[in-house]
Amino acid sequence: MSTQDIQQLIDFISQSGLDEVNIETTDLKISVKRYGTASPVAQLSPTTVAPVPAPVPVAAPSVSAPAPAVAASQPSAAPASTSNYVTIKSPMIGTFYRSSSPETPSFVEVGDNVSEGKVVCIIEAMKLFNEIESEVSGRIVKVLVENATPVEYDQPLFLVEPI
Repeated sequence: MSTQDIQQLIDFISQSGLDEVNIETTDLKISVKRYGTASPVAQLSPTTVAPVPAPVPVAAPSVSAPAPAVAASQPSAAPASTSNYVTIKSPMIGTFYRSSSPETPSFVEVGDNVSEGKVVCIIEAMKLFNEIESEVSGRIVKVLVENATPVEYDQPLFLVEPI
């Protein structure tokens, strides 16, 4: 695992909202932990000699800066929602896609009626594409996430007016 791979992993974990991640391969063992609002602490224990501790100090400043911005942007969107709407939320961490490929139309658009079980989007997680189905019947009022952007667990994706 290269230093750039480790940096990307730490950045992904910091945006995911997870407090602890452990990854172990035959060559490398990585444990990343985050406590409260402090920057995450990463411990690297390579089983083979490799210059991997260097990215840890670099990762801490870049990780701590985006986290408050993400947290600040989410609450501002929540109060704007009306109380009679139902929110379809992300069941996992991954990348949100509105359609199955760039050439195909979106699964749903604002104003479309959806029924319970209808696919509304896809979330890619670890090279797997997971279809996300509506848990409620109603009309799509608002799409809360831009196409091809990362989403976190339990992040609101759509507002639905139940029927």
